[in-house]
Amino acid sequence: MVTRRELLQQGTVLMALPAMAAHGKSIDPARRKLDLLFLGGTGFMGPHQVEYALARGHRVTLFNRGRSAPSSFANRAEILLGDRDKTVGAGLSALQGSRRWDVVLDNSGYVPRHVSDSLELLKNRTGRYLYVSTVAVYDFSRGPYFTETSPLAAAPQPDTEQVTGKTYGPLKAECDRRVQAVLGQRATIVRPTYIFGPGDDTDRFTYWVDRVARGGTILAPPYPAHEIQWIDVQDLCPWIIDLAERGQAGIYNVAGPAKPTNWQQMLQPLTKLSSTPVQFKWATQEILKQTGISLPLVRDGLMGSGQTPHFDSAAALRAGLRLRPLMDTANATLAWWRAQTAKRRAQADGWPTPELEQQALKLLA
Repeated sequence: MVTRRELLQQGTVLMALPAMAAHGKSIDPARRKLDLLFLGGTGFMGPHQVEYALARGHRVTLFNRGRSAPSSFANRAEILLGDRDKTVGAGLSALQGSRRWDVVLDNSGYVPRHVSDSLELLKNRTGRYLYVSTVAVYDFSRGPYFTETSPLAAAPQPDTEQVTGKTYGPLKAECDRRVQAVLGQRATIVRPTYIFGPGDDTDRFTYWVDRVARGGTILAPPYPAHEIQWIDVQDLCPWIIDLAERGQAGIYNVAGPAKPTNWQQMLQPLTKLSSTPVQFKWATQEILKQTGISLPLVRDGLMGSGQTPHFDSAAALRAGLRLRPLMDTANATLAWWRAQTAKRRAQADGWPTPELEQQALKLLA
């Protein structure tokens, strides 16, 4: 049975964000062609990474289950079928042998056991292992300011493998630790915050772009002064390939923009997307609870302190990360969203209905 996520990924990959032209510019070939192995490669980030790597002239191999648009990179990349869980089907057998890759890019490591199995199989057959982690790995009781050396969340119980909102951070933290422990300086760890941009199958930033573009009175988050951080997938993914090309070691938080930005400062520029007037009405927690509305990207204060976390990205900026303006991200996301099928748009996840929004706005009034 095809899951909702797999169905949405098929749409994302089939759009394939034509050759990505990562920054709207021509892409120069790499000086040295690499053999790259992607564990995953067909989710949100994967197509952006793969398209950029192919445009740079690298030889690309994808290892995945073949469920999300398996022919999307036909004749351009090698596809190896299997499962991160070695107990399921053919498991990791397609990766066995003596073959080497210059860099392994692990986009799909969510369960420590799966990551350990991949590390054991590939650690002596690659020069570098680049693991895409998350800023959710940190121990948020130690905040609100986080650098790459801040303490990580404690490991979950060994038998915890189901990824939920509660277990996601601790599971990724343990994966992160294992990659570092096994590979040392041959590991590169990238920890993104919320990822925005075309192809986003979480539908979170897309909600705000779409809703503001429709204009009118908009139910906004309860915390207009709370900071929000993000990274555009079109900046993140080419930079990841650049790290791979340079063999760059290290751990990197990836969280823009360059200057701290709060919700009001993020939403206000988006009004340029609308041809009709826009007015924001800032919700209260009580009204959100009363109406059952969960606004995308909105989270409560850190550990009940009323503060929101800030993730320092100075190391990533020193390592060449470049951040595009918010409106470039917004326009690209809106154009991508409007190009989706009506069926895909109808499957937007976690969006409050117009009726619920109106109910909340009336209560605010």
